[in-house]
Order: sequence, then C-alpha cells, then structure tokens
Amino acid sequence: MPETSPLPNETALDLESLVADVVALAVKAGATDAEATAREGDEFSVNVRMGEVETLKESGSRGLGLRVFLGQRSGSASTSDLTAEGIRQVVDGALALARVTEEDPFAGLPETGEFGAVEDDLHLYFDDVYSLAGAERIEWARRAEAAALKADPRITNSDGGSFDAATGRKALANSRGFHGSYRSSYAGVAAAPLAKDADGRMQRDGWWSSARSFALLESPEAVGKEAARRTLRRLGARRVPTQRVPIIFAPETARTLIGSIFEAASGDAIWRGASFLAGKLGETIAAPSLTIVDDNIMLLPTGVGGFGTSPFDDEGLPSQRTIVVENGVLRNYLLNTYTARKLGLKSTHNAARGLAGAPGVGCGNLFLAPGTLSAEEIVGEVKAGLYVTSLMGFGTNTVTGDYSRGATGLWIENGQLTHAVEEITIAGNLAEMLRNVTAIGNDLEFRGSVASPTLRIDGMTIAGA
Repeated sequence: MPETSPLPNETALDLESLVADVVALAVKAGATDAEATAREGDEFSVNVRMGEVETLKESGSRGLGLRVFLGQRSGSASTSDLTAEGIRQVVDGALALARVTEEDPFAGLPETGEFGAVEDDLHLYFDDVYSLAGAERIEWARRAEAAALKADPRITNSDGGSFDAATGRKALANSRGFHGSYRSSYAGVAAAPLAKDADGRMQRDGWWSSARSFALLESPEAVGKEAARRTLRRLGARRVPTQRVPIIFAPETARTLIGSIFEAASGDAIWRGASFLAGKLGETIAAPSLTIVDDNIMLLPTGVGGFGTSPFDDEGLPSQRTIVVENGVLRNYLLNTYTARKLGLKSTHNAARGLAGAPGVGCGNLFLAPGTLSAEEIVGEVKAGLYVTSLMGFGTNTVTGDYSRGATGLWIENGQLTHAVEEITIAGNLAEMLRNVTAIGNDLEFRGSVASPTLRIDGMTIAGA
C-alpha cells in the first residue's frame, strides 16, 4: 500500500474530511474512480406499557462505505472501524472485489458536470429533538398512553406509548470532485391502545405524530385521544359478503398504493421488464385526475423539510422535483445513473444507498396530488362500499399489477360510516385501479416520505363471507 497522508482518527467527527481522504486513498491504491459515504447518528427510544417502562434504548453509530472502480469493474466494502487500519482494510477489500467482478458497460459514477447540491437551507436538522431530559421523554410516552386509556372505559389494555428522537449526519465524496454533507433530525410520539367490546372481543389500533422538530409534534394527549378514537371505531367488527363495491382508502392506507406505484416505476424494475409500467412512458395509465410527484426538495407547510427531502441524492446529484404521472399520463420513471444508462435515459436524481453496495433507486417525498373534495364528501357519495383503515400482508405484484391485501375498515351505507369490518380481502389489478380512480380528497398530509389524500377506487372486489 503506498504511503498516504494521515486519516482522521476514530474520535474525529469531520465526516467530510474522512470521505475525501478515503477517496484519495483508494485512487492512490489504483482505483480509476472512487466514491465514499459516511454516516453517524444517535437514537433514543422508549416504550411504556400500562405506565411502566418496557423498553429503553439509547444508541449511537458510525460507519463508512466505499465503492471503487477499475475501469468497468466495481467493488464495494463497508466498516464501522474508522481507524486508519480499518479504513485501509476497506480500501483493500473493495479493490479486491473489483478485480474479480465482471465488466459492466453501464457501471460508473455520473459525469463530472452533473454533480451538485441544493444550496438553500432545507431545514432538515433541529437540535430541539433532544431538548427534553430523559425522564421527560419517558413521561411523554406515558402521557400518550394515559390519554388513550382514560378516553373510554372500554379501553382496558395497551400495546404501549412511545417516544423517539434521533439525529444523524451524512457525508459523500467522490473522485470526480463532489463533496457534500448534511444533518437531519427526527422526533415522534405514539400510542396503541386495546379496547374490549361487550362480548369480550379485543380490537387494537393506534396513532402517532412525527416531525423533524420537537416543537412541531402534536401533544401526547392529542395523539392518545386520536389513537383511542381509532381503536373504539373497530369494536363490533364483522365480515361482509363477497361483492364488488367502491373502495375508499383512508390517507394512511392510500399511501401504500402510491408506494406500489413507486416500485413499479422504479428503474430497477423497468430495465428488468419486471413491471406492468415497462414501456409505458408517454401513455395514459390512470384517470385524468391523478398526478403523482416525487419532490426531493419539498418544504412542508411548516417550513420544515419533508422526510424525503435532501440537498443531493446518494450519487451526489442535486435533488429535484420529478413528475411521475401527470393527469393520468406516465411522464417519468424514477432513476439513478445505472438504471438511466440501462434505459438510455437521464437520471432523475433518485439514487439511494446504504453503506455497502451500489446505489439503488429511492423516492424522496412521493405523493398523490390532492383533489378538491373532503373525505366526508367522498364517503357521502357512496351508496354501499368500504372505507379501508388498515391493510395487512404484501399481496402486490408489480410485474402483473395484481393486487390482493387483507383489510379492515368501516362499512359505508347510504353515505354514512356504519359498522366496522374485518377478516376480508380486497383485490384488483393496479393497472385497472389507476384507471378507476373516481375521487381524490383534499386531505393530503405528510406523516412520512410517502403520502396520499383520501382515494376512491371503483370496481374492486371484496372477498368476505
């Protein structure tokens, strides 16, 4: 191994210098190109059940990942040992792997002129997520659970209340001149009560609030009260007969459909031909009211960056906004550099990766654009149908579009929510479901990086009694 300049030691937290030095070390060792990423973070998590602490976790982590190229051969390695010796072992390991892999004409870093980062402050980090002392964080979890337990005498047990906080930092550098880093933060509070009906049957549901800033969290009392409401409405649930009726997806379940569209529109699935959307660019695939956007630079109405917001993707390309579906027409796949080259297209700056391996494709803030109707108006237009509040299983085939999920929810009769429904399956085909969207709500809210308003789809089948 050739002599190099000293690397940051294990106690240094200058991640930008670390990744830059690792890239230089890899190039001196013979790599024609190199890319290094480093991450560090800390996390606090507490779960209480019936007022007693059940689990309590405080942890920190740091790690480094390296990807090297020898022409069109590539290899990668990662480590949590950030000593000089540990880093040299990573460089040796990545280069050794690159020497034995097959050449891939599509492999390689983006072109030099493509790199960059959003310069505006995206408001991703707030140090107030740790503003509470440890005892007060536990008390927040207790307060959320207590609010749920006292909401109604039928709530007799609990799966717990929780409070979480985390901060992290990411740095990326490569041999083509890119270097960048950013910090992020998270806080959350949740409750999951259990209720018992007159026959002794138990039902469970929950609710949560999450934000980048502690100051933006809903109160634990509000979270607990909403968790109780959602649990109580599930009491007396029963099956309904097998039938074809309109299905209304609540926002928390509609978002899973948008996630399935992401999987189908991902460049990894498209170039393999493993998606029902392959070869459909420019074609109408959905109802004209439907628009899906992936916005990696989004600021929420609070002025804080969304959970999918970042200044650059995991290849060092500046984050951007990409329209996936516009008024029913498929406009873009979501691509990193590799999948874009495979398809003869341009990256949409959607590279995502862990420490090890090559980047995959990830979404930023992926959402279905809201409509103009309230959820109450959408329900009010249905003579008989199902309002889906939770889904179970993973019955979505993005190759064929076939869709089948276990579901629970509320039965709609003459525009009113009547009784709870359980032990049923809802089924359809994503291609048909997209075309059969008949109403979109105005209640878009981001509680994660994927979001949707209330969504009505006609023509689906309920498999029930």
